[in-house]
Amino acid sequence: MRLPLLSRRKSGSSRGRGGSSSREPARPPSFRLRSGVLAGLLGLAAVGLVYRAVDLQLVDNAFLQGQGNQRYMRVAAIAAHRGTVSDRYGEPLAVSTPVDSIWVNPKELALAADEIPRLAKALKRDKNELARRITSNLDRGFLYLARHMQPVDAAKVKALGIPGVYSVREYRRYYPSGEVAGHILGFTDIDDGGQEGLELAFDHWLAGEDGAKRVIQDNLGRIVQDVESIRTVRPGRDLQLSIDLRIQYLAYRELKQAIRDNRAKAGSVVVLDVTTGEVLAMVNQPAYNPNDRDQLKPGGYRNRAATDILEPGSSIKPFVVAAALASGKYNERSVIDTSPGFYRVGVKIIEDSRNLGPIDLATVLAKSSNVGMARLALALEPEQLHGTLTRLGFGQVTTSGYPGESAGLLPHYSHWRPIGIATMSYGYGLSVTPLQLAHAYATVGAGGISRPISFLRVDQPVAGERVLDERVGRQLVHMLESVVQPNGTGQRATIPGYRVAGKTGTARKSIAGGYSTERYLAVFGGVAPATRPRLAAVVTIDEPMAGKYYGGDVAAPLFAGVVGGALRLLAVAPDAPIGAPVEEMPPGTLPMPGVPDEQSGALREPVTAAVTPPAPDAVARR
Repeated sequence: MRLPLLSRRKSGSSRGRGGSSSREPARPPSFRLRSGVLAGLLGLAAVGLVYRAVDLQLVDNAFLQGQGNQRYMRVAAIAAHRGTVSDRYGEPLAVSTPVDSIWVNPKELALAADEIPRLAKALKRDKNELARRITSNLDRGFLYLARHMQPVDAAKVKALGIPGVYSVREYRRYYPSGEVAGHILGFTDIDDGGQEGLELAFDHWLAGEDGAKRVIQDNLGRIVQDVESIRTVRPGRDLQLSIDLRIQYLAYRELKQAIRDNRAKAGSVVVLDVTTGEVLAMVNQPAYNPNDRDQLKPGGYRNRAATDILEPGSSIKPFVVAAALASGKYNERSVIDTSPGFYRVGVKIIEDSRNLGPIDLATVLAKSSNVGMARLALALEPEQLHGTLTRLGFGQVTTSGYPGESAGLLPHYSHWRPIGIATMSYGYGLSVTPLQLAHAYATVGAGGISRPISFLRVDQPVAGERVLDERVGRQLVHMLESVVQPNGTGQRATIPGYRVAGKTGTARKSIAGGYSTERYLAVFGGVAPATRPRLAAVVTIDEPMAGKYYGGDVAAPLFAGVVGGALRLLAVAPDAPIGAPVEEMPPGTLPMPGVPDEQSGALREPVTAAVTPPAPDAVARR
């Protein structure tokens, strides 16, 4: 009986041991430590990541944003186009056309040096020269390779996809009238800034203000997106001139033909509106084309009509007569005795071509008597003569504001001597510009009212300033009509259908040691129509070499061609019948031009190249 019990205990103990062996043993202390350390490290890492995220998103956000922007965001300039210049009727004279310029970042392009030959071919440049230019400017981030390319050509260069090659939009000035208005307009530099003429005078008005915007670019420099506007672009303002392009072209064509026919060195024409003081035309020869930068040389783009001074010869005589009339000592019926045909002043003898005897002031002008003018000037108070010439604008710049305009030369009367007064009366010893001379004739034509010279269109009436009595102006215009009558020196200035009042002038040019006997300046100045002057014009021809050099032979026909055409273009009503006999025409009305001197009875014989040049006094009479 005991044996089974023992067996049961053994088997029970055996189950007990088996049950206790199925439970997990207790963990050692080292394992718990490692688990804690690992959990702590993970926690610290999480805290660090959170801190870094906060730091990047909040603390260093501006720095990181800037770093990102440097990689894909750029500030692009928005080029402002220059204002348009137009004539008085809106015809464009100067416009800005869009062009593209190619530039490179030498550092970027140097990394793709194998692309330089392709770039050179597209730009039509020598590859070796282009490589040298790029490698010698590696310290720069911006380098122009080609300026003012046509947008189509620039797009072809950009299409090559060469790293470091970019384009920028610019504007180039274009002058539709070319050399016809080149001297008035001037030109701009390659950056579209005014350099000469009215482009310079009104640069502050015409120039715009470039804008700027922030953009996103791809790796080829192409704009992907406009981000924001930084500065608004302000385009240049338009400018409307007083110039009438029709009259400007007419004057250009007539002057160019006259220079060619007379084989002259140079010439100028100025046409003014008597009623407003506006410059309707101003041309010079030789001319230049402002669209061709190879022609931009100082001798070519100089506006001679405003910057060059000249001794006016007999074209100054009407203003000496104006001083005499203003003095009250003389009127239009006053007589000057020119006998015996010469007049001694100190050691100098002033001569006329023949003894004209006692003649009135109108005949003094018509025959261009130097003796009569010298006697008249010396009979006036120097202060009176100087004051009249000054009020007429001599010796000072006009109000035109044209860059580089000359003031001429009119010595103060305190420095005058009798011989100086005598020679000044027929155009020597003082200097004027063609613009000044035209302004003086316009003042006389306006009845003694001096109106400011303007290159801008004038829409409102201009009051002006009275510098001569109206009676003096009216009498002087009437006397100047005799100059262009058959026996006057300016008969070739006649315009069919219009009465003309003007004066010829021929001056020897000064050289070292005196005056040349071979170089002359021919001048004609006047107004038309004489009954109610609308236009004043001055014509100068410098050094004509085709045989004729008198103002009446060279400059007067040019005056008739320009002013006659301008009057018809402006639809100014004629004030004289056409084709009527001289005796049936109103006082001062002129016959058709073209009658030879020998048949018309004029004192002067035709001049040929073989004729010995006359003395300076005789020259001034023409």
